[in-house]
Amino acid sequence: MNRILCSTGALLGRANGRDFTLLADLEKRLECDGFELMMYEDWYEKADAAAAFLKGLEKPCVTFHVEKRVGDLISRNAEGDTEKAAELFELNCKLAQEIGSEKLVLHLWSGLDSDKDMPHCIEMYAICRDIAQKYDILLTVENVVCNRNDPISDMHTVLKAYPDAVFTYDTKMAEFHGQLMDIALDENRPLWERVVHLHANDYKGGIKDWANLKTLHLGEGQADLKGFFDLVRERGYKGDITVESTSFGKTDGIIDVDKMNASLAKARELING
Repeated sequence: MNRILCSTGALLGRANGRDFTLLADLEKRLECDGFELMMYEDWYEKADAAAAFLKGLEKPCVTFHVEKRVGDLISRNAEGDTEKAAELFELNCKLAQEIGSEKLVLHLWSGLDSDKDMPHCIEMYAICRDIAQKYDILLTVENVVCNRNDPISDMHTVLKAYPDAVFTYDTKMAEFHGQLMDIALDENRPLWERVVHLHANDYKGGIKDWANLKTLHLGEGQADLKGFFDLVRERGYKGDITVESTSFGKTDGIIDVDKMNASLAKARELING
């Protein structure tokens, strides 16, 4: 059975103080099977408190999204960035293990530097994978948007270097590059067979239309989500699906639970057919 998860990044942001204690009330109102925890830079100093609180939730933090700065550092690759990225990644793994997360989602290329240096990204994948294995958590690489190549090409680069690598496939990221259904092409079947997690989001805009790179609710954009999930279902996908659609006001921080529940229900409908 596919579990439908809610990303905490869709609920918590600067406008509401990234306050993880809000999840105590939200978990009672959200119609999801668990959470994908989005790690934030300002949580490192309160990691012990966060771990104690999150372990007390009824709904588990099944998946852990590594802090995005790790990917930025990997991609920039300035002096000291490799060491800092590895240090932060291990702190993420430690918290993920403490709260019982099963998988990590990593932006292996990220930020303005993006995929300018894939050989270095591949080197960092090996380092991060070894750290994740030490904490007994499965590391997945997300098909993050690129400004040099495209996500599927970069995923092939990862898989060529490490045939046992696994991936998180994000519908918005794919649609941004016009690649949503490309995962079904015969030449990409080796990638599909290594997809172990899905992000369900929508997108409205042109290919690499940076001004419209927003995380929309399901049905608000142009992505053929029905066609995609028909394919996913036909191929027997049994993994989890995380909805990341932004559900809080950017100025007031108010969380729209009803809107998130509608997208969670839509994701459940799509995967169940």
